Order: sequence, then structure tokens, then C-alpha cells
Amino acid sequence: MDTHSDLVVVGAGILGLAHALAAARRGLKVTVIDRDAQANGASIRNFGFVTITGQQDGDCWRRAMRSREVWAEIAPQAGIRIEHTGLGVAVRHPESLPVLEAFLKTGMGERCELLSARQARERMPVLREDAVRAVLWSPHELRVESRDAIPKLAAWLESAHGVQILRQVKVLGIDLPTVETSAGRLTAQAAVVCPGDDFVSLYRDRIAAYGLTRCALQMLRVRPAQPARLGAALMSDPSLVRYLGWSELPESKALRERIERESPELLAHGIHLIAVQSADGSMVVGDSHVYAETPPPFASEAVDDLILRELDAVADLPGRVVTERWMGTYASANDRLMLVDRPAERVRLAIVSSGTGASTSFAIAEEVLGELI
Repeated sequence: MDTHSDLVVVGAGILGLAHALAAARRGLKVTVIDRDAQANGASIRNFGFVTITGQQDGDCWRRAMRSREVWAEIAPQAGIRIEHTGLGVAVRHPESLPVLEAFLKTGMGERCELLSARQARERMPVLREDAVRAVLWSPHELRVESRDAIPKLAAWLESAHGVQILRQVKVLGIDLPTVETSAGRLTAQAAVVCPGDDFVSLYRDRIAAYGLTRCALQMLRVRPAQPARLGAALMSDPSLVRYLGWSELPESKALRERIERESPELLAHGIHLIAVQSADGSMVVGDSHVYAETPPPFASEAVDDLILRELDAVADLPGRVVTERWMGTYASANDRLMLVDRPAERVRLAIVSSGTGASTSFAIAEEVLGELI
């Protein structure tokens, strides 16, 4: 291995790889260090869904828009397939309509449309026209297959940008220019630590000051009995009280009250619908949210059933079967969607403390490198 770099990045998830890309584009020699043999955490256990519409107004939405630009630029270069584009939020409750109408009046609603179920079915053929009142259509979103996209992104950074990626190596300490690892000593001019939900290996006290916890979620892969085209990412009414870009609108209060009355179990388990489609026709569907310092690894059949109930309420997929189930975890905070800390002059600690990693990491990395280098 090369023992000297301009920048060492700890962590080869999407945030770490985004920092490697931002640094390589600045002409820096970059080494990425990761303790696992391959990507195995939140970066591949998600929807691969680059979400813009619904993100919190302000910095998060702006970062999502910028990150979407980067995804669209690098995906063909890295051999990453864009599975589909766009988002349809299919709603059944009358209380959802004022939320959508208010959203369309904000700057975030630019290029979005409110469609009837019949109009939306031309773009999303699986929609249940008999149940859906209206659909908020957004053209902004991208979907990649994250379990393939992250390894391809890493390989492309190595081959096209000369990034060195050291795997199954643990960073023991950083005192620049020295970086101590389980594979020996490296030197670097600067370092960025992207630990995901590992709060104890490096800078434990710095991380503890932010009061982070972990969020665990259940996800499924669903295969339709007959070929069915989703056409875009799909959400439904509970998403409007989950995503801050909608839930912070005053109009969302009545919708939340209805869901609390009629389906309190959805709120209790943090359930809202996201469904995206893969190249083989199957669909990744979720999800739920449970918060704990160390969430239990055991998935609940009852929670899976609630997720599938919400899918079936807006999508017509008779005979669909579940072919895969898994748990995901990510870092979470009550008061912030991401954090950047400064443990030392040339060291930055960066954590996406929400489920927005795929959607915002490229923009976060550009900001961090712009300040650090």
C-alpha cells in the first residue's frame, strides 16, 4: 500500500466515497480505509433512492438537489444503472390534498405536479385508481440499486481517479500527519472520518456530545406474480407526516390527527411507504423506524405486514410475494440531519444523522472539502 496521502478518509460508505470523489476532483491523492471486506452497512441496505421532494426546506433540500446532479453525472461513468426516475406520492385521504397544494406553492414544488389517479397511471401503471385520490408527481428523483452502485462507485474511484481503498483495516488513532492502523502506519496531510453508526471507535467523546442514537428499519423485496411496472418511486399518505418538507407545513396537522385516530400503529412503528423497482422487476419496499442505542436485530412479522398493507392500499399487485427481508441501521439525532465536527485542525468528523445519506452525501462532501482543503 502507499503509505502517504494528501487525504485519508475513514469509512467506505456513501459519505466516505463522496469525500474521496470530492478530494480526487481537487487533484488530491486519497486513501480510503474501511474495516469490512466490502460495503455492508446502511449504504447498501437502503432503497438506493436519491430523494429530493419531501426533504426539509433549506440546506437539506439544496444538498439533495446538488447530490442528484452528481449522481446523474457519475453514474454512466461508473457503470451504475439508473433504474428509474421520478416520484409519485399517491394519497387516499382528503386531508392530504391541502398538504400537497401547500407544498406546490413553495420553492421546493418547482416542476412538481398534482395529478389525478387516472393521469398518474399513465406514468405509474400499478396505481389503484379506485383508491387513490391524487398523486403528487416529482421529476427530480433517481433510483440506483445500492448494493451494486456502492461497489461500482468504489471500483471506479480506484480505476479512474487513483483512489487507494484499504479494506479489512481498522484505524486505531489519528495524530496528523500520522494515521495508525491495524495494517501499519500511514501519513496524511488531512483526514475525514465518516463512521456511520460506529460511535465508539474514533472520537467517542466528540460524538457523544451530539446525543446520537441508532435507527433500525425493516425492509423487504417483493416480487409481483405478473410483470408490473412501477414507473417511479412510490410513497403514500404517511410519508407526508414523516418527511420534514411536508410535515413541517401547517397543513399536515389534520392529516397527522387522522392517522393517529385511524392507524396509530403506523406512527408507533414509524412506518411510511417507499417502493422502488429493480431491473429484474422486483420491488424494494419499506420501511419502519425504531430508535435505540443498540437496536435488536430481530424483525417483526407484524411490522412487515403493516408495510405491505400500505403498499397494497395504493398499488395493485395481486399475488405478490416477499422474497427477501433485512434490517438496516443508521445514525440518528433529534435536532440535526447531519453533523460535521472538528476534532483537530486538519481532521473532520462527518456523520449523516438521518436517513438522507444517499440523497445528500455528495453535497456534504463538497462542503467539507471546500472548508478543509
